[in-house]
Amino acid sequence: MNGKTVIVTGANSGIGKATAAGVVRLRGRVIMACRDVHGAEEAAREIREETGADSRQLVVKQLDLCSLTSVRTFCRDIIKEEPRLDVLINNAGVYQCPYTKTEDGFEMQFGVNHLGHFLLTHLLLDLLKQSAPSRIVVVSSKLYKRGHINFEDLNSEQSYDKAFAYSRSKLANLLFTCELARRLEGSRVTVNALTPGIVRTNLGRHVHVPTLAKPLFNLLSWSLFKSPEEGAQTSVYLACSPDVEGVQGKCFADCRPQILLDKATDQEVASKLWDISEVMVGITT
Repeated sequence: MNGKTVIVTGANSGIGKATAAGVVRLRGRVIMACRDVHGAEEAAREIREETGADSRQLVVKQLDLCSLTSVRTFCRDIIKEEPRLDVLINNAGVYQCPYTKTEDGFEMQFGVNHLGHFLLTHLLLDLLKQSAPSRIVVVSSKLYKRGHINFEDLNSEQSYDKAFAYSRSKLANLLFTCELARRLEGSRVTVNALTPGIVRTNLGRHVHVPTLAKPLFNLLSWSLFKSPEEGAQTSVYLACSPDVEGVQGKCFADCRPQILLDKATDQEVASKLWDISEVMVGITT
Protein backbone atom coordinates (compact mmCIF):
# COMPACT_ATOMS: atom_id res chain seq x y z
CA MET A 1 0.00 0.00 0.00
CA ASN A 2 3.04 2.26 -0.22
CA GLY A 3 2.01 5.58 -1.76
CA LYS A 4 -1.72 4.89 -1.37
CA THR A 5 -4.16 6.96 0.65
CA VAL A 6 -7.00 5.30 2.56
CA ILE A 7 -9.88 6.96 4.43
CA VAL A 8 -11.31 4.99 7.37
CA THR A 9 -14.41 6.34 9.07
CA GLY A 10 -14.71 5.68 12.80
CA ALA A 11 -10.99 4.91 13.01
CA ASN A 12 -10.57 6.00 16.63
CA SER A 13 -11.64 2.67 18.18
CA GLY A 14 -12.64 -0.93 17.59
CA ILE A 15 -12.57 -2.35 14.08
CA GLY A 16 -11.83 1.05 12.57
CA LYS A 17 -8.72 1.58 14.67
CA ALA A 18 -7.52 -1.96 13.94
CA THR A 19 -8.18 -1.41 10.23
CA ALA A 20 -6.14 1.79 10.25
CA ALA A 21 -3.28 -0.04 11.99
CA GLY A 22 -3.47 -2.88 9.46
CA VAL A 23 -3.20 -0.50 6.50
CA VAL A 24 -0.36 1.42 8.13
CA ARG A 25 1.55 -1.84 8.65
CA LEU A 26 1.33 -2.31 4.88
CA ARG A 27 2.86 1.19 4.50
CA GLY A 28 -0.37 2.86 3.44
CA ARG A 29 -1.33 6.37 4.50
CA VAL A 30 -4.54 6.58 6.53
CA ILE A 31 -6.89 9.50 7.01
CA MET A 32 -8.74 8.80 10.24
CA ALA A 33 -12.19 10.34 9.74
CA CYS A 34 -13.70 10.63 13.22
CA ARG A 35 -16.28 12.58 15.17
CA ASP A 36 -14.12 12.58 18.32
CA VAL A 37 -10.91 14.28 17.23
CA HIS A 38 -9.28 14.02 20.67
CA GLY A 39 -9.96 10.27 20.79
CA ALA A 40 -8.68 9.89 17.23
CA GLU A 41 -5.43 11.73 18.04
CA GLU A 42 -4.89 9.38 20.98
CA ALA A 43 -5.65 6.36 18.79
CA ALA A 44 -3.20 7.65 16.16
CA ARG A 45 -0.51 8.00 18.81
CA GLU A 46 -1.11 4.41 19.95
CA ILE A 47 -0.98 3.10 16.36
CA ARG A 48 2.30 4.91 15.77
CA GLU A 49 3.75 3.33 18.91
CA GLU A 50 2.54 -0.15 17.88
CA THR A 51 3.59 0.00 14.24
CA GLY A 52 6.52 2.40 14.16
CA ALA A 53 4.69 4.48 11.55
CA ASP A 54 5.86 8.03 10.95
CA SER A 55 3.58 11.02 11.51
CA ARG A 56 2.81 11.40 7.80
CA GLN A 57 1.14 7.97 7.65
CA LEU A 58 -1.71 8.93 9.97
CA VAL A 59 -3.83 12.04 9.52
CA VAL A 60 -6.79 12.86 11.78
CA LYS A 61 -9.75 14.78 10.34
CA GLN A 62 -13.10 15.52 11.89
CA LEU A 63 -16.13 13.84 10.34
CA ASP A 64 -19.47 13.70 12.12
CA LEU A 65 -21.78 11.42 10.16
CA CYS A 66 -24.70 12.73 12.23
CA SER A 67 -24.36 16.00 10.30
CA LEU A 68 -24.63 16.33 6.54
CA THR A 69 -22.93 19.73 6.87
CA SER A 70 -19.95 18.01 8.52
CA VAL A 71 -19.86 15.40 5.74
CA ARG A 72 -19.83 18.11 3.08
CA THR A 73 -17.11 20.10 4.88
CA PHE A 74 -14.95 16.99 5.27
CA CYS A 75 -15.28 16.08 1.60
CA ARG A 76 -14.61 19.63 0.45
CA ASP A 77 -11.37 19.63 2.45
CA ILE A 78 -10.33 16.20 1.16
CA ILE A 79 -10.91 17.18 -2.46
CA LYS A 80 -8.98 20.42 -1.92
CA GLU A 81 -6.03 18.86 -0.07
CA GLU A 82 -5.64 15.32 -1.43
CA PRO A 83 -4.33 14.64 -4.93
CA ARG A 84 -5.65 11.07 -4.82
CA LEU A 85 -7.83 8.67 -2.84
CA ASP A 86 -7.21 4.96 -3.32
CA VAL A 87 -9.58 3.40 -0.80
CA LEU A 88 -12.64 4.59 1.13
CA ILE A 89 -13.65 2.35 4.05
CA ASN A 90 -17.14 3.11 5.36
CA ASN A 91 -16.65 1.63 8.81
CA ALA A 92 -18.23 3.94 11.41
CA GLY A 93 -21.52 2.89 12.94
CA VAL A 94 -24.08 3.35 15.70
CA TYR A 95 -25.54 0.21 17.32
CA GLN A 96 -28.94 -0.12 18.98
CA CYS A 97 -29.06 3.36 20.48
CA PRO A 98 -32.23 4.81 22.05
CA TYR A 99 -34.44 6.72 19.62
CA THR A 100 -32.67 9.93 18.71
CA LYS A 101 -32.36 12.00 15.56
CA THR A 102 -29.39 13.35 13.68
CA GLU A 103 -28.79 17.05 13.17
CA ASP A 104 -30.79 16.79 9.96
CA GLY A 105 -33.74 15.00 11.54
CA PHE A 106 -33.02 11.39 10.52
CA GLU A 107 -33.34 8.41 12.87
CA MET A 108 -29.81 8.06 14.25
CA GLN A 109 -28.89 4.54 13.10
CA PHE A 110 -30.28 4.99 9.58
CA GLY A 111 -28.81 8.49 9.41
CA VAL A 112 -25.27 7.56 10.48
CA ASN A 113 -24.92 4.00 9.22
CA HIS A 114 -26.53 4.57 5.82
CA LEU A 115 -27.27 8.18 4.86
CA GLY A 116 -24.06 9.75 6.19
CA HIS A 117 -21.92 7.23 4.33
CA PHE A 118 -24.17 7.50 1.25
CA LEU A 119 -23.44 11.22 0.96
CA LEU A 120 -19.77 10.76 1.86
CA THR A 121 -19.27 8.22 -0.92
CA HIS A 122 -21.16 10.33 -3.44
CA LEU A 123 -19.04 13.41 -2.77
CA LEU A 124 -15.73 11.50 -2.94
CA LEU A 125 -16.60 9.42 -6.00
CA ASP A 126 -15.00 11.72 -8.57
CA LEU A 127 -11.70 11.68 -6.65
CA LEU A 128 -11.87 7.88 -6.40
CA LYS A 129 -12.49 7.67 -10.15
CA GLN A 130 -9.56 9.99 -10.86
CA SER A 131 -7.37 7.72 -8.70
CA ALA A 132 -8.53 4.44 -10.30
CA PRO A 133 -8.02 1.61 -9.84
CA SER A 134 -9.54 2.37 -6.46
CA ARG A 135 -11.81 0.67 -3.94
CA ILE A 136 -14.78 1.30 -1.66
CA VAL A 137 -15.30 -1.01 1.32
CA VAL A 138 -18.62 -1.08 3.19
CA VAL A 139 -18.84 -2.61 6.67
CA SER A 140 -22.23 -4.25 7.18
CA SER A 141 -23.35 -6.97 9.62
CA LYS A 142 -24.94 -10.41 9.51
CA LEU A 143 -27.77 -8.83 11.49
CA TYR A 144 -28.96 -7.48 8.12
CA LYS A 145 -30.93 -10.74 7.97
CA ARG A 146 -33.37 -9.37 10.55
CA GLY A 147 -33.85 -6.10 8.71
CA HIS A 148 -36.54 -4.89 6.34
CA ILE A 149 -36.75 -1.71 4.26
CA ASN A 150 -40.10 -0.09 5.04
CA PHE A 151 -40.30 2.79 2.59
CA GLU A 152 -43.35 4.11 4.43
CA ASP A 153 -41.35 4.68 7.64
CA LEU A 154 -37.63 4.97 6.93
CA ASN A 155 -37.33 7.48 9.76
CA SER A 156 -38.98 5.17 12.36
CA GLU A 157 -41.53 7.82 13.23
CA GLN A 158 -44.45 5.36 13.35
CA SER A 159 -42.61 2.85 15.54
CA TYR A 160 -39.05 2.28 16.76
CA ASP A 161 -37.26 -0.90 17.73
CA LYS A 162 -33.55 -0.28 18.22
CA ALA A 163 -32.49 -3.79 17.18
CA PHE A 164 -34.65 -3.72 14.05
CA ALA A 165 -33.43 -0.21 13.19
CA TYR A 166 -29.81 -1.39 13.32
CA SER A 167 -30.56 -4.43 11.15
CA ARG A 168 -32.38 -2.22 8.66
CA SER A 169 -29.41 0.14 8.42
CA LYS A 170 -27.08 -2.81 7.78
CA LEU A 171 -29.42 -4.15 5.09
CA ALA A 172 -29.35 -0.66 3.58
CA ASN A 173 -25.52 -0.90 3.48
CA LEU A 174 -25.75 -4.04 1.37
CA LEU A 175 -28.41 -2.63 -0.97
CA PHE A 176 -26.23 0.48 -1.37
CA THR A 177 -23.28 -1.74 -2.28
CA CYS A 178 -25.43 -3.62 -4.79
CA GLU A 179 -26.66 -0.48 -6.57
CA LEU A 180 -23.32 1.33 -6.43
CA ALA A 181 -21.58 -1.70 -7.96
CA ARG A 182 -24.03 -1.56 -10.87
CA ARG A 183 -23.37 2.14 -11.38
CA LEU A 184 -19.58 1.71 -11.20
CA GLU A 185 -19.28 -0.96 -13.90
CA GLY A 186 -16.42 -0.04 -16.22
CA SER A 187 -15.11 2.76 -13.97
CA ARG A 188 -12.20 0.79 -12.44
CA VAL A 189 -13.62 1.66 -9.02
CA THR A 190 -14.86 -1.37 -7.11
CA VAL A 191 -17.18 -1.60 -4.13
CA ASN A 192 -17.55 -4.61 -1.87
CA ALA A 193 -19.12 -5.16 1.53
CA LEU A 194 -18.22 -7.30 4.52
CA THR A 195 -19.68 -8.68 7.72
CA PRO A 196 -17.02 -8.73 10.47
CA GLY A 197 -18.77 -11.08 12.90
CA ILE A 198 -19.19 -10.50 16.63
CA VAL A 199 -16.28 -8.34 17.76
CA ARG A 200 -15.30 -6.96 21.17
CA THR A 201 -15.77 -3.22 20.62
CA ASN A 202 -17.56 -0.33 22.28
CA LEU A 203 -20.25 -0.46 19.58
CA GLY A 204 -22.56 -2.23 22.04
CA ARG A 205 -22.38 0.52 24.65
CA HIS A 206 -26.13 1.11 24.36
CA VAL A 207 -26.96 -2.54 25.03
CA HIS A 208 -28.07 -3.12 28.63
CA VAL A 209 -26.52 -6.09 30.43
CA PRO A 210 -27.87 -6.77 33.96
CA THR A 211 -25.27 -6.09 36.66
CA LEU A 212 -25.27 -9.67 37.94
CA ALA A 213 -24.76 -11.02 34.42
CA LYS A 214 -21.86 -8.73 33.49
CA PRO A 215 -19.02 -10.99 34.79
CA LEU A 216 -20.38 -13.92 32.77
CA PHE A 217 -20.97 -11.72 29.73
CA ASN A 218 -17.42 -10.35 29.90
CA LEU A 219 -16.00 -13.87 30.23
CA LEU A 220 -18.00 -15.10 27.25
CA SER A 221 -17.09 -12.07 25.15
CA TRP A 222 -13.38 -12.68 25.67
CA SER A 223 -13.68 -16.37 24.86
CA LEU A 224 -16.18 -16.25 21.99
CA PHE A 225 -16.01 -12.80 20.37
CA LYS A 226 -13.35 -11.73 17.89
CA SER A 227 -10.70 -9.21 18.83
CA PRO A 228 -10.81 -5.90 16.90
CA GLU A 229 -7.73 -7.07 14.98
CA GLU A 230 -9.50 -10.27 13.94
CA GLY A 231 -12.63 -8.30 13.08
CA ALA A 232 -10.62 -5.92 10.88
CA GLN A 233 -8.94 -8.63 8.80
CA THR A 234 -11.58 -8.64 6.06
CA SER A 235 -11.63 -4.83 5.87
CA VAL A 236 -7.87 -4.78 5.35
CA TYR A 237 -8.11 -7.67 2.88
CA LEU A 238 -10.70 -5.88 0.74
CA ALA A 239 -8.73 -2.63 0.90
CA CYS A 240 -5.34 -4.08 0.03
CA SER A 241 -5.33 -7.60 -1.38
CA PRO A 242 -4.60 -8.23 -5.08
CA ASP A 243 -6.92 -11.26 -4.74
CA VAL A 244 -9.98 -9.01 -5.00
CA GLU A 245 -8.73 -6.70 -7.73
CA GLY A 246 -11.65 -6.11 -10.09
CA VAL A 247 -14.13 -7.94 -7.85
CA GLN A 248 -17.36 -5.97 -7.78
CA GLY A 249 -20.50 -5.94 -5.63
CA LYS A 250 -19.76 -8.92 -3.40
CA CYS A 251 -20.01 -9.42 0.36
CA PHE A 252 -17.19 -11.10 2.30
CA ALA A 253 -16.76 -12.65 5.73
CA ASP A 254 -13.44 -14.00 7.03
CA CYS A 255 -11.91 -12.94 3.69
CA ARG A 256 -14.23 -15.23 1.73
CA PRO A 257 -17.20 -14.30 -0.48
CA GLN A 258 -20.63 -14.97 1.02
CA ILE A 259 -24.02 -15.79 -0.42
CA LEU A 260 -26.51 -13.16 0.70
CA LEU A 261 -30.25 -13.43 1.21
CA ASP A 262 -32.25 -12.28 -1.79
CA LYS A 263 -33.49 -9.18 0.04
CA ALA A 264 -29.90 -7.86 0.21
CA THR A 265 -29.45 -8.04 -3.57
CA ASP A 266 -32.94 -7.03 -4.73
CA GLN A 267 -32.13 -4.64 -7.57
CA GLU A 268 -35.54 -2.98 -7.57
CA VAL A 269 -35.41 -2.23 -3.83
CA ALA A 270 -31.76 -1.14 -4.09
CA SER A 271 -32.56 1.31 -6.89
CA LYS A 272 -35.58 2.73 -5.03
CA LEU A 273 -33.58 3.12 -1.81
CA TRP A 274 -30.86 4.92 -3.78
CA ASP A 275 -33.31 7.38 -5.29
CA ILE A 276 -34.95 8.12 -1.93
CA SER A 277 -31.56 8.45 -0.22
CA GLU A 278 -30.52 11.06 -2.79
CA VAL A 279 -33.59 13.11 -1.94
CA MET A 280 -33.04 12.72 1.81
CA VAL A 281 -29.44 13.97 1.71
CA GLY A 282 -30.15 16.70 -0.83
CA ILE A 283 -28.37 15.36 -3.90
CA THR A 284 -29.74 16.93 -7.07
CA THR A 285 -28.87 15.31 -10.39
